[in-house]
Amino acid sequence: MKIYYFAWVRERTGRSDETVTLPEGVTTVAELIDWLKTRGPEFEFAFENERFVRAAVDQQLVSHDTSLKDVNEVAFFPPMTGG
Repeated sequence: MKIYYFAWVRERTGRSDETVTLPEGVTTVAELIDWLKTRGPEFEFAFENERFVRAAVDQQLVSHDTSLKDVNEVAFFPPMTGG
């Protein structure tokens, strides 16, 4: 699965994207975030307040309880406002 990080999520993780193999038991966006947080302090910092991180699955905005079954990509980004 390809994971993309945007804006301050990218700055905190130190990477814009990566390809990962999900560990067994990671089946939702929330579980993916929990797993990412175990990968190092930079991920823990990026996802320290999960409610401020939005997710898109295959380019569709989703909630954190969304399934990752048959997903090609996940993107994480902060809430945005327009003007």
